[in-house]
Amino acid sequence: MSVLAIGLSHRTAPVALLERVSVTGDALVKLLHDVRQDPCVAEAMVVSTCNRVEVYVTVDRFHAAVTSISNLLGVHSGVPVDELTPHFYVHYEERAVEHLFSVVCGLDSMVVGEGQILGQVRQALKLAQRQGTVGATLNELVQQALRVGKRAQTDTGIDKHGASLVTAGLALAGDLAGRRALVIGAGSMSSLAAATLSRAGVTDIVVANRTYERGARLAASVGGRAVEFSRVGDELAAADIVITCTGAGRHIITPDMLAGPAFLLDLALPHDIDPAMRAVPGVTLVDLETIQESGIGSREGDAVQSVRALVAAELRAYLDAERAARVTPTVVALRSKAASVVESELGRLLMRVPDLDERARDEVAMTVQRVVDKLLHEPTVRVKQLATCPGGDHYAEALRELFNLDPKMPEAVREVEL
Repeated sequence: MSVLAIGLSHRTAPVALLERVSVTGDALVKLLHDVRQDPCVAEAMVVSTCNRVEVYVTVDRFHAAVTSISNLLGVHSGVPVDELTPHFYVHYEERAVEHLFSVVCGLDSMVVGEGQILGQVRQALKLAQRQGTVGATLNELVQQALRVGKRAQTDTGIDKHGASLVTAGLALAGDLAGRRALVIGAGSMSSLAAATLSRAGVTDIVVANRTYERGARLAASVGGRAVEFSRVGDELAAADIVITCTGAGRHIITPDMLAGPAFLLDLALPHDIDPAMRAVPGVTLVDLETIQESGIGSREGDAVQSVRALVAAELRAYLDAERAARVTPTVVALRSKAASVVESELGRLLMRVPDLDERARDEVAMTVQRVVDKLLHEPTVRVKQLATCPGGDHYAEALRELFNLDPKMPEAVREVEL
């Protein structure tokens, strides 16, 4: 089975199209299961954020899987697949691993280096685990990607040097000190927004969330106050800055609710704020399209270059380990066959020399086993080393041919000391 990644992101598609393709909640679970149930697919995970919709799968047939998953994305989004196809990217095997590592490190984000993607991919994996759509291959790959992403933050501080969607959007708002803000939502992005506003000197922060208790906890963490979600309309009139990211899937702020002036930052996909708000006098609406067009998050510095080097090194290490693991069944089969030969020959010896005392039998057995171990040590070590080189699979294949091995035999895949 090989890893395949297919999707579209802010790099390949306009935000308006991403909004149509975005899936959350039950729709995301349904897409996940439909992908997994495809005959070409053994494992599946879906990453859906405001920047991207990506499907990661393990497959045994490349072209059939690409066609099937493309069609499923079209069906679930309601967008004709012919309209989606020009915006798709497809990564396979090594390129798929490299892409995932880059995504988790924030290198492929609209705001380069943002740290939220690490948690988003972690949540995507947890969902796939709960739904039973991932197995050993994807689970190990994504876990490794998360470790790489965490190391990128720890070793380079890219998430501190880089901006986030929140800071990129608020950079267009001017001086924030002394202004009044309304944060709608209480998820990770809203939490980041509230903390950013507090650090910038905004002293009056109001949080509105559908679950009041969750909103109250967020408000308390920044010295603000919480209100019931039903009071959003009342609070809009008093707010200078409004930040929203609810995942409601519909417009929760419309032109009839606000006369202005105000700065509105919509980080949701689909949008929380009706784009028609741009026509309201005194209102400035910044959304994902605005951030993308501003290019404010695309600047690269030393931290980004360090992360690119880290991704390259981690990719090499992962691929080397993965290639070495491919020859493990062959090595196990060789040792299993040798053990069978030793056992068989010792049995014949005991039949020919039945009077051999127990101490002598043990000594003969240990001697034979040492001889076999020494003979096999060098070729098994070398075949693992050579497996990491180009064409390394050929060495394992030669070993199978020379010793007539079947690495798929049950006794060959049990856990043994190599």
